[in-house]
Amino acid sequence: MQADAEARAPRPSGRVVVVLGTAICLLTLIEVNYPRLAPPAQLALFALLGLVLCFLTVPAHKSLQGKTWARMLDLGLAALTVVCFGYVFTQNEPLFDNLWIGGQSLGNRAGSESGLDTSIGLLGLILILEAARRSLGWALPILAGVFLAYGYLGPHLPGWLFPHRGYSVERLVAQTFLHSQGVFGIAMTVMFTYVFLFVVFGAFLQATGGTRFIIEFASRIFRGSPGGPAKVAVVSCGMMGSLSGSAVATCAVVGTLTIPTMRAAGFRPQVAGGIAAAASSGGALMPPVMGAGAYMMLEIVQPPVTYLEIIRAALLPAILYYSSLLLIVHFTARRLVGEMATEAQADETTQPSGIPVRWEGMIFGGALMVLIVSLLLGNTPFRAVTMALGIVVMLGMMNERTRLRTSDFFAAFGRAAVDMLPLIAAAACVGVVIGVVTLTGVGTRLPATIIPLAEQSLLLALMLIMASSIVLGMGLPSAVVYLLLATLIGPVLGDLGVVPLAAHLFIFYFGMMSMVTPPVALAAYVAASIAGANIMQTSWHAFRFALVGFTLPYIFVFRPELLMLSADGNTASIGAIAYATTIAALGVFGFAAGLAGFMFNKLSAAGRALSIVAAALLLAPGQGVEVFGTRILVLDFAGVVLLGVVVAMSWKSRG
Repeated sequence: MQADAEARAPRPSGRVVVVLGTAICLLTLIEVNYPRLAPPAQLALFALLGLVLCFLTVPAHKSLQGKTWARMLDLGLAALTVVCFGYVFTQNEPLFDNLWIGGQSLGNRAGSESGLDTSIGLLGLILILEAARRSLGWALPILAGVFLAYGYLGPHLPGWLFPHRGYSVERLVAQTFLHSQGVFGIAMTVMFTYVFLFVVFGAFLQATGGTRFIIEFASRIFRGSPGGPAKVAVVSCGMMGSLSGSAVATCAVVGTLTIPTMRAAGFRPQVAGGIAAAASSGGALMPPVMGAGAYMMLEIVQPPVTYLEIIRAALLPAILYYSSLLLIVHFTARRLVGEMATEAQADETTQPSGIPVRWEGMIFGGALMVLIVSLLLGNTPFRAVTMALGIVVMLGMMNERTRLRTSDFFAAFGRAAVDMLPLIAAAACVGVVIGVVTLTGVGTRLPATIIPLAEQSLLLALMLIMASSIVLGMGLPSAVVYLLLATLIGPVLGDLGVVPLAAHLFIFYFGMMSMVTPPVALAAYVAASIAGANIMQTSWHAFRFALVGFTLPYIFVFRPELLMLSADGNTASIGAIAYATTIAALGVFGFAAGLAGFMFNKLSAAGRALSIVAAALLLAPGQGVEVFGTRILVLDFAGVVLLGVVVAMSWKSRG
């Protein structure tokens, strides 16, 4: 699996990456802020550049790399991409109205597409599936192919597969490729409008030394602390992941610097890799930036929510997730202190590198402040990140060490474009799925099937949705998983009486957790390759460290006060928020102690079991009673008592 993942990794090839990367970055920066092209033409040109870069940088198979005939095949596919997507571009852009067939734009020919339209669209779909296979593997292209087959074979399907009247190849091609309900629909719009600019922002932040500052900052906080290097990794991955929104990219960038220091401090390779993978996977959950998650929700959640509502709702669960990681690391380090390096060695590994990074800190802090303030003032996310990007460049120019040369600009553009390739291909594939869902109406029939099940047990319905999220997330970017499930399953949770924002955060969390769920845990694969550890062992350690992330979505669905929301979706009272947060924090503490086997001293097997049971009681929903206007749950009370017993026993027996 690792070899396959490496084979799919984009391989920059000099001038091609620089030229196409610069073109796609400038196109996005200009068109998002000062649009001149028609929307379908924008997306067609964006996808054209991304897929051409994909075919020219990602080999069809690792064994074919370097072969002349394979290179010619890549060039041929790139040329066909220019033809197909260039056709959509010219047939939608008014600047080329003299080329429009029949004097009408492609959008106005809906229902009366020509044979040429259909042929171009069919070829375009094949190119999309191949680009997705190269950059992401087989999972998503197969899923898109299944949906296309579903749209065509509708009348012949059994009753349990939601049969329908079926659609012709021409109609399917028009729906999924030629018009705005498919490839050039919401998935590609989100990638173009929001996600790509944040990838560019992260690339320039890295180019000016922002990553160095993040690690230096975390090192100073945890200097001398047990398990200090691992805590540095947790905080660094969280900060970087919030900006990048990609678990794999964060693990690759930050893990390269932090995993060796964890190993030097005595952590086993698979443990060090697991910590980095779990911390990287939670970055997109962390406000104030949240990668691209918050901006996708702005487009999808109904009724509409504001950016501030999203980051406010995500804040407490994200803090609890990273608190659990820090606690597990702390307890693990304390328990294994005899097996690990001495405190002096650990302290030495967490010393700052000696490279002065104060100005890099100014760049990071200034960019983050501009981004947040711009959003708070009501600017659109793409305008805010553009201003933050300008601040990064401007502040970088004021110091010789961080000053970007012309070649650095091109390198950053190329890096951003290469990092974005899987998401562009994935967005195109997801567009195919969404187009078929819209055409066949399965998106409205699926909820009708799940709702009766949930009337018997909401918990069972949530578990099915969790499983769907994790299975779809095997090998796919978390943003893509969210887009898919928000389309297919999102309406279900709203019909079940779940607060809409809580429903979408539930889906998004499990899309993120798929990055550390064996057997296909992409973030853990990257961490294992850096740590020189066994892939599956690293994946299981990452899964164990991230276990709290599997419980938090259930908690805030049943207790929306953890999202600072009441059951009716309004702002919850301070007392209710405080109660929900306190109970969840106690549950996280017990869970971390039980997993690590340490509290104030090493816990026995019975102590670990009692600690986990206490955490389960605290984190589970149940019946409650009103006390001074606050609803106290019976299970909460039992969990507090049991956890108190474990704390007392551990404190009493400390050495």
